[in-house]
Amino acid sequence: MDATSAPHCIPPEMPEYGEANHIFELMQAMLEQLLIYQPKDPIPFMIDHLQRDNDNVPKIVILGPPASGKTTIAMWLCKHLNSNLLTLENLMAKEFSHLATEATTCYQKFQTVPSRLLVKLIQQRLNDEECIRRGWILDGIPETREQALVIQTVGITPRHVIVLSAPDTVLIERNVGKRIDPQTGEIYHTTFDWPPESEIQNRLIAPEGISELETAQRLLEYHRNIVRIMPSYPKILKVISSDQPCVDVFYQALTYVQSNHRSNAPFTPRVLLCGPVGSGKSLQAALLAQKYGLINVCCGQLLKEAVADKSRFGELIQPFFEKEMAVPDNIILKVLTHRLSQQDCIQRGWVLHGYPRDLDQAHLLESMGHKPNRVFFLNVPFDSVIERLTLRRTDPLTGERYHLMYKPPPTIEIQARLLQNPKDAEEQVKLEMDLFYRNSAELERLYTHAITINGDQDPHTVFEYIESGIINPLPRKVP
Repeated sequence: MDATSAPHCIPPEMPEYGEANHIFELMQAMLEQLLIYQPKDPIPFMIDHLQRDNDNVPKIVILGPPASGKTTIAMWLCKHLNSNLLTLENLMAKEFSHLATEATTCYQKFQTVPSRLLVKLIQQRLNDEECIRRGWILDGIPETREQALVIQTVGITPRHVIVLSAPDTVLIERNVGKRIDPQTGEIYHTTFDWPPESEIQNRLIAPEGISELETAQRLLEYHRNIVRIMPSYPKILKVISSDQPCVDVFYQALTYVQSNHRSNAPFTPRVLLCGPVGSGKSLQAALLAQKYGLINVCCGQLLKEAVADKSRFGELIQPFFEKEMAVPDNIILKVLTHRLSQQDCIQRGWVLHGYPRDLDQAHLLESMGHKPNRVFFLNVPFDSVIERLTLRRTDPLTGERYHLMYKPPPTIEIQARLLQNPKDAEEQVKLEMDLFYRNSAELERLYTHAITINGDQDPHTVFEYIESGIINPLPRKVP
């Protein structure tokens, strides 16, 4: 949202270009790298950073207790995202590395690797061309808060952190039955995931330290550490229950790591709500205006206000209202452009509904410089719209509005005098819906980043989906 106090007339093309090309995020990532590495000559460093073009490669940390399935999920993510899996084992196995040799020696003696040595190993691996180009997934690292802080200090910053969780009783049962294929590293289980091939069965081995007592001790240590690690990753951490089928855990993890975090870029919403008559556009627009201070721009209401105010636009519109004819597009566009060009719309943003109704109107709106940066289509089944609209009634004496199903009149006397708006007649509603759906396909093709929402649910649930679509960044272009 534009929080500036002074009036600014910023050409709409500027923020549109910035958001479409993720300029703010690009500059923010480059600034972070400059501050972390502090090169003597920043210009070549920035050029090299831009040429790498790897700000959006996977940078993921997966944590979880023993037997939570984190290695399996990490391996699946690596295959799906074509990324690099980093574990303590493969870091120590790196050839021709004195750091790996030193880490292996420490591990053989003390069953652990000092935090600073481990972080140097990670740094060495992340500098490999493969990790720079395809990203990385850290499996089970960091194990302690000390490791997490050292990792942050050297500038290793994940974009997503996943913590798997499950009841200890489930984890102990899983761990006791765990078996590993020494050739592939695949993990199996004597009860839940036993391989059908006898060849694989015969070569499976039980890993060390999987007895019930040893597992309980490791779980106790994990719980002590994880509560101190999690605060190190605010806003980028997601906890996923691993006490469910592995495929479900994987898809939840995949959905999360493919999501973009909320951007800090300056952003003035220009929201377009599309949907058939009775889909709830007016209510959602009012909720957005109330919560975010957006200007609620209803096309039909603007035309009525112009006539009521007897403005120059109103004089043009009046004859069409009197003859109950459609107002020409060029007149509607003049009224809309006049409203959207006012300073409150420029500063605070707007939510538009009731226009455009077809592709030509959408192109006209864009040609005047009023291109929406968030578009939502509210889908509501025909039967639900009929129920919503044809049962609406108005009391001619008080002006009170009722709905025969959701808000019935309190007395028989009031019910007897209720009137139905001719626009709410079933035949008229059918015509309006047919007109919308005839043109909606072309609008959906024009607004490629539009979000489709099921409007046939609680209005506040619909609002939450719309709100999420506004505050989260647009998806990146797939090359």
